[in-house]
Amino acid sequence: MAEYTLYCFSESGNAYKVALMLELCKADWEPVRVAFFSGETRKEAFRGLNVMGEVPVLVHHRQDGDFTITQSGAILTYLARRLGKFGPDTEAEEFEVMRWLLFDSQKISGQAGVLRFLRRFLKKGESEDVTFLHARTVSALNILEARLTGRDWIAADRPTIADFALCAYLYWPEQIGVDYATLPNLSAWLERIRALPGWSRSEDLMPSGMDEQTLTA
Repeated sequence: MAEYTLYCFSESGNAYKVALMLELCKADWEPVRVAFFSGETRKEAFRGLNVMGEVPVLVHHRQDGDFTITQSGAILTYLARRLGKFGPDTEAEEFEVMRWLLFDSQKISGQAGVLRFLRRFLKKGESEDVTFLHARTVSALNILEARLTGRDWIAADRPTIADFALCAYLYWPEQIGVDYATLPNLSAWLERIRALPGWSRSEDLMPSGMDEQTLTA
């Protein structure tokens, strides 16, 4: 058994944040497929694992017993402490990382992730909700663009879990329906993350949450 078990699926940007962190840290981990598109997260068995009915769920198989954590920001914080990598070094950095984790949850993953889901998976077209979320997502991306002016990383002088949280959904611009042509700082930052040793695509780290028929349709 691997030291860490991650309940996940590759279409989830939130799961990707954690899988990427584990991979970049060369942790001993294994993914467990969650059949999201078949409704697994709504079933009693999964709700027993996470009452919120969401991925990712990380189980750390420790000597003192299994330790289960949910919510990507909390998991990233835990892993940074346990693995000693990509975390804050000072109190100021700790709160800066926290600030951007919260920004991601509300403004990036919380908007770009939903926008992608509506456009890519629910095929909603350009509905009023989609138009609203698109505008909100573009506004949030512009904030990241401004933040990255004259700096390489979001919260410190090196990559941290804040970068991994914020970048996860942004490797699917076509699925979100956004264009980075006017966002050179953001584009360069995504490439810097991609160049980190051990970086892999979500699809290469985790199984799909779709069933085989959907994947081959």
